[in-house]
Amino acid sequence: MPLLLLSGALAALSLGVLPLPLAARTALAVLLGLLQLYGCSRRGWPLLRRLALLLALLLLGTWGWIGRPHPLAADPVHWIPAAQRSVPVQLQAGLLQDTRPMGEGCAVLAELPQGRLRLRFRPCPQLQQGWRLQLEGRLQRLRSGPHPLLPGAAERLAGKGVWSELQVERWSLIARPPTPLADLRRRIAAELRRVGGEQPGGLLAALVLGQAMVPLPLSVKEAFRAAGLSHALAASGFHLSVLLGAVLLLTRRASALVRWPAAFGAMALFGLLAGGQASVVRALLMGAMAFVLKESGRRSRPLALLLLCLLLMLLWRPSWLLDVGFQLSAAATAGLILSAGPLEERLGLWLPSWAAGAMAIPLAASLWTLPLQLLHFGVVPSYAVLANVLAAPLLTPLTLGAMAMALTAVLLPPLLAAMAFLLVPLAQLLLALVQLMARLPLAQLPIGRLGPLLLLLALAGLLPWWLPAARRWRLLLLPLLPLALGLRLWQQSRDQLLLVRQAPRQWIVARHQGRAGLVSLKADPSSCRRAEQLAQGLGIARFDWLLLLDPLPAEPKGCWSRLALTTVDRLLPQQRLRSPGLEVSRLSADSQGLLLSAGRQRWQVLPDRQAWWSWRRQGRGGGSLWLGFVPTARERRELQQRRGLTAWWPPAGSTSGWHQS
Repeated sequence: MPLLLLSGALAALSLGVLPLPLAARTALAVLLGLLQLYGCSRRGWPLLRRLALLLALLLLGTWGWIGRPHPLAADPVHWIPAAQRSVPVQLQAGLLQDTRPMGEGCAVLAELPQGRLRLRFRPCPQLQQGWRLQLEGRLQRLRSGPHPLLPGAAERLAGKGVWSELQVERWSLIARPPTPLADLRRRIAAELRRVGGEQPGGLLAALVLGQAMVPLPLSVKEAFRAAGLSHALAASGFHLSVLLGAVLLLTRRASALVRWPAAFGAMALFGLLAGGQASVVRALLMGAMAFVLKESGRRSRPLALLLLCLLLMLLWRPSWLLDVGFQLSAAATAGLILSAGPLEERLGLWLPSWAAGAMAIPLAASLWTLPLQLLHFGVVPSYAVLANVLAAPLLTPLTLGAMAMALTAVLLPPLLAAMAFLLVPLAQLLLALVQLMARLPLAQLPIGRLGPLLLLLALAGLLPWWLPAARRWRLLLLPLLPLALGLRLWQQSRDQLLLVRQAPRQWIVARHQGRAGLVSLKADPSSCRRAEQLAQGLGIARFDWLLLLDPLPAEPKGCWSRLALTTVDRLLPQQRLRSPGLEVSRLSADSQGLLLSAGRQRWQVLPDRQAWWSWRRQGRGGGSLWLGFVPTARERRELQQRRGLTAWWPPAGSTSGWHQS
């Protein structure tokens, strides 16, 4: 019964937080209430108790809705009039982070009495967490992403309560209040880097503080992601379990007066160093509850413990539900609790017991986090299980050694060099292993991001195979798997034109039977990174061809050449780029207007007004027309007067979405 109540409470709270349409939210709430009532009736609950349960679920849903990410009444974003894009302001703010240079400038979060905002500096000054600044500049709303596959700053920072940013023009330092905890983290990271080097030392620091506190090279983070080992860089339950296990092993013969302070001291130290991230809070809550139950001699129920921890966390901060790290941490923990044991038994039929145990844990975590990876990222690390099995013998001693080095850096710095002599080679070996796994062919399978409905169909078909208790539902729900697969194949194989606009950048993707071509108006590094995200979200391994229309390309090769089999930065009027079912050519010699073909469909694409004027002079008529700009009222009337023409253009004031004439 506790599992039923806890899962119902967690579901009700989640329904309030998730950004669902009203009809879907209402239908799911009714279904949840009926399921809870059915479970209570089977246990003979009286009517008054059932009504109290429904009222509690309603209150939880309301609390989740109140706690969803949204700007409060006093938030700085409300200082910007609706008709204006920005306003000049002067304000005082305290920094929540150290500044980290990114290109020519940097961005950092800051806190005001009324809320939070993001500060953008150009050039980037050396500022530290906790410092208070007097700032002057222009305050503007955070930009939304141009497409669901390309989230912008507004989507990424909503969960942190940030809705606006200040383009800093002038600033001055007001105060440097003491920040002992931030200074301690900074000192540990600097010392480990000093004795270990940039990459091995940064890895050791991340094993203690987490990558949220330690800036790692982008190449290292991408390699860990491709190998399926990102969790090793994020402070989570694995790191706490290693630390707590070592402490309990050392104090196993000691009295309770020693074990309790040692265990809670280790957990407190881990929490202080790693920060208040969602995955850290979950690990601390579960670790503390499991330790108390073990010491009191009571048998713990891991699943109930996990649900209780998640419920307490979301009651404290409902917006954590939308945090990807929180979701992955919860899913991986659930997988270890529910599926690791049965998987180990199954694998034990074909493998030695040590190999079955080593493979069951990463396999269970990978299976349970797979749906979230497809929902948020669209790629699957192919060798994640193998990489975790090979890295496990290195991660445990490295994690313990890194924590010992962190204490040594504070208490006995002269001993760091001797410890580095032992641990840095292990860190280098782990980095080499990760880079090897990331470079293997098909290290990441580009499946593409799945929609919620498709994901629910696949989950309904897979869960009975992951949960031994649901074995009787396997054959009944099995048809959902080929249905989900068929829908996905249909999505990937249909002819489609996708035009994404984020002024002054535009990307045009033409798709035909799983193949794709790309046209980009700009060739700068930022455009290439966004194009990579777009390909990943669409499930495109490589484009057949790529056309760059930038007259002054900042990066004609390099990044772009990895995206396509053929890259062209100039297309003459009589030339064509062609692959099976896909083709692009110039509409005229005096503009960037294009004629795109995908299968039997044809589109005329006019990315700017110069292409529009050229198209008008040529007197071209019907068909499908895509505009990369917002037409005036007069231009819209002209479009409506042309017979047989269907036109699309972005709505005024929006960077995403399209209006059809």
